[in-house]
Amino acid sequence: MSAAVSRKLSNSFEGALAGGGDPATSPLYVFGPFLKLIVLAGVARVTFGATVWLAVLTVIMVSAMYRQVMIWVTDGSGGSGLSEEEFGGWAVKINAGITIVEYTLTFLVSMAALVTFIADRLPMLNDAIAGFQYRALLAVILSVLTGWVVNLGPKVTVRAFGPATAAILLLLWGMIFATVYKTGFHLPDLNFQAFSLAKSGPHASSYLNLTFAGYARILALMTGIEVFANLVAGYEGNRAERSRKAFGSLVIIMGTTVLSMLIIGPAIFAHADPLNGNVSVFTQVMDFLLPPVFSYAGTLIGVAVLLSACAAAAQGIQNLTLGLRFRHYIPPKLGSRNRHGVADKPIWIMVAVAALCFLGFGTGEDTYLTLYATGVFVLLSMTGWAAANRSGRAARASFSGTKILNLAGTIIAALLTTGATVTIFKERFFAGAWSYLLMIPALYAVFGYYRKRYGAPPAVEDRLGLILSGQGYVPQTLLGGGEALLDKILVPLDGTARSEQILPMVHMLARLHKARIEFLAIDENGKDDGREQAAYLDSLIRLTSGDGLAAGGKILSGDAAEAIARHADEIKADMIAMASFGEPSVIGRLFRESVASKVVKRTLIPTLIVRPDDDWRSRYVPFRNILVALDGSEAAESVLPYIRLFAYGFHSKVLLLSVPDGSESDTYGATIRAYLEGISALLAEEGVEAETLLAGTVPGQAILDVAHDRGADMIMMASHGRAGTARPDIHMGSVTDKVLQKADRPVFIVPLTSSVAD
Repeated sequence: MSAAVSRKLSNSFEGALAGGGDPATSPLYVFGPFLKLIVLAGVARVTFGATVWLAVLTVIMVSAMYRQVMIWVTDGSGGSGLSEEEFGGWAVKINAGITIVEYTLTFLVSMAALVTFIADRLPMLNDAIAGFQYRALLAVILSVLTGWVVNLGPKVTVRAFGPATAAILLLLWGMIFATVYKTGFHLPDLNFQAFSLAKSGPHASSYLNLTFAGYARILALMTGIEVFANLVAGYEGNRAERSRKAFGSLVIIMGTTVLSMLIIGPAIFAHADPLNGNVSVFTQVMDFLLPPVFSYAGTLIGVAVLLSACAAAAQGIQNLTLGLRFRHYIPPKLGSRNRHGVADKPIWIMVAVAALCFLGFGTGEDTYLTLYATGVFVLLSMTGWAAANRSGRAARASFSGTKILNLAGTIIAALLTTGATVTIFKERFFAGAWSYLLMIPALYAVFGYYRKRYGAPPAVEDRLGLILSGQGYVPQTLLGGGEALLDKILVPLDGTARSEQILPMVHMLARLHKARIEFLAIDENGKDDGREQAAYLDSLIRLTSGDGLAAGGKILSGDAAEAIARHADEIKADMIAMASFGEPSVIGRLFRESVASKVVKRTLIPTLIVRPDDDWRSRYVPFRNILVALDGSEAAESVLPYIRLFAYGFHSKVLLLSVPDGSESDTYGATIRAYLEGISALLAEEGVEAETLLAGTVPGQAILDVAHDRGADMIMMASHGRAGTARPDIHMGSVTDKVLQKADRPVFIVPLTSSVAD
């Protein structure tokens, strides 16, 4: 049997509402800096139309280009099309660095524009308390709120912010019709003098320079387009379906934006004063076009959709982080999913950065637009040339008129965005653009460090393909001689009744396998003279021997986890069995790691761990139902021999579980299911009843949920632990550790052996 849990986007409109907040809001703020520039330069009547049409052309060409990107890159690892497979790791690191900065700046600009919109109606927000403007404090509060909602998952985000995006689309379309009704249908005039080198204006700049300078500013309307490329991973369906739905979302949003530029833009140019520092140009035009009640409603909609833009940026960070995690460019804990299926830690980091910026530098959007625009142009130009490279290769491989047109379009898009990149760096290098020369190399170094530390990601799907294409695959751990032995069990105790709740289980195993029990008492503080603990051990040994079992004991001092791991190695224990009490609160776990978790990380010996509580009953019940977590890797297969250890004696039923997390192959679900069925068949041949299940998207939480729902008496899984390698294990931090912390039933952990690790 199989099952799946989906929290993904189902159609293009839903995706437009989830990710379209940023580009849909661009008309709210792009006209201000653009008009201010050309009005002050005295060239507005010549350059306005040319700049708008140039921006519209760019939107069309870049949108078409992103259709190709969405086909190539569907795992959320970046929307530039600079894939690692084609260009190498350097491309991914540069793209990811720029994208992270851009999403953070999108959040900053959108939140800053939001409070500006509110301040248009509530000027008292410009006042200050304790040196901080009220608008800055409001921005911090709203940033935290947005981060909290986004971390509840994409479906919740759609419900919370989707209506705002829908409302801004209605507002923009309402203003389009209101503009036509009140002023007539007027498209921007295209004056070719705007592309001449003739000098004009107070600063004696050429029309061409000012046209491109305005183009560089207004092209901020492109800032949200890459969100759809990074949201491809968030849609339901196979690769082709996900990319098609994402492009449909892009068309819905960018089509509305283009019409707003062409129809509302001339009204803004004719009826707004960009030099009015108290009210934004978009608010001025709303007041002109709409009745007061609708104008104020437009402000509320603008506020809501700018929150949506912040949410879209946060979602982009989440999907990018997941892609980088699976490619081993960031620490695994940073990219781990919460119980809602999203990476929450990057969001809180971004919110913290935003809060510091608002409190330190204020909430004027112009403060962040320089950096914002710089990254946009760099990213878009990189995307353009990557797409041109791909399109050129496709045209050479199979010549056709369509492919030639596609290549020509992507080259035009690349030239347009590259020209804007050069312009913005030239104009704004000393205004903040220079900082990219520091930020991107720093992020590049961080990504390189973790990739070197963790190594290239394991090709689990490639391995599964080879397994299933071969005949009669049997995991090495199930070959002859692979059966686990249980001759000696180490049982650490601290003299409390809670720690002793492991004993009934240990006695069952020892009697079944005729194993010897070795008790261990530890004096961590070095204050005990040994007599009390010696008496305690003697009583345990005497009672155990009286029960017909072999037993011994020892007292050690020092760190508990280190002593347990060292003694287990010295006596060549086959298993460590212990109770873990963890920490009762999340805050507690931040500052204290359980002894059991430390032991698992310090030893190669399998460890059986229980967390007894008032509701736990498994200590009285043999292991009738066992949940075994597998992901198709050789490392996870290390747990297979130990299935026999429990299943033969207790006549257990085994549930083989895999969580389809991080896969990009359309056939991965069927492949891993076939792999699990193969393992199940092998176990059946040996008399072990087994079934298979695919469920969930968050491995740790899925294991816990399935164990609870299916009434598992024990969870079995592999963890790298010490592993004889300098590379730390990804799963120990994000999956195994979570299961150890929260499982309300026994957990059997098999550390990865040195041979498998190598």
